[in-house]
Amino acid sequence: MMDRRNSAFFRLLRLPMYLWMIAFVFVSLLYILCLSFLTRGETLGVTNRFTLENYARLFDPQYVRVLLGSLELALLTTGISILVGYPFGYFMARLKGRARSVVMLLVIVPFWTNALIRIYGWRILLFANGPINSALLGLGLIREPLKLLFSDGAVLLGMVYALIPFMILPSFTAVDKLDFSVVEAARDLGARPFSAFLTVTVPLTLPGLLAGCVLVFIPSMGLFFLSDLLGGSKNVLAGGLIQKLIGSRNIPLAAALSVVLLAVTSAVIAVYRKLGGSNGMGMY
Repeated sequence: MMDRRNSAFFRLLRLPMYLWMIAFVFVSLLYILCLSFLTRGETLGVTNRFTLENYARLFDPQYVRVLLGSLELALLTTGISILVGYPFGYFMARLKGRARSVVMLLVIVPFWTNALIRIYGWRILLFANGPINSALLGLGLIREPLKLLFSDGAVLLGMVYALIPFMILPSFTAVDKLDFSVVEAARDLGARPFSAFLTVTVPLTLPGLLAGCVLVFIPSMGLFFLSDLLGGSKNVLAGGLIQKLIGSRNIPLAAALSVVLLAVTSAVIAVYRKLGGSNGMGMY
């Protein structure tokens, strides 16, 4: 009897979560999905006429180019974040005492400042007359200012800067929980340090690495303000395109593009779970 009461009590505790998910997640997504099949109004809003034209228009070369460009940028951002963030998280987990606390603080401190302000700081650094070009000119390494701002490289730099903590922290958590006696056993059995790292450390910390990939890849598909500030008007990503479509009151087409991005996100999460990463989310 007591077990049944406890079970009913815990089901009751879950009720607010279920209501929240239904009201603010399921209903919202269903609303966007329905909008994507409607027709744009002649002046404002939408009409109730069902159509597949919005999805057909996404096959237009300009929209395909934006989607592929966004996907390419997300993959590059994730790849660079792995190359930099995973080793960073690994060595941070190996630190002890005060050193670990200081490094952890340096990773977290940027979150105390609005992301928009931090990206404006990068704009100042990358200006033609900014500190970077001034330093290179002063050292005689270049004869004229480099075009650092309003370029694909600037957008990629901003993406990595903004999202790399989401790779560092899961990697740190995974390595911190790793039983290094297993690594030492591999070394005792004759494995070289790098071989033991690839065959023991990486597989055992893979859930954290995969979680970091998901946490970096998904936001990088929609951070439109980064491309606007660092890439200029010529560098349009999927998130920025949705913003422009909403600004031009083409709500159904914006909804269709949002559904496509949601499908890409769902595919990434499905791959993540298939590779065994679902256990890694429990660490956070």
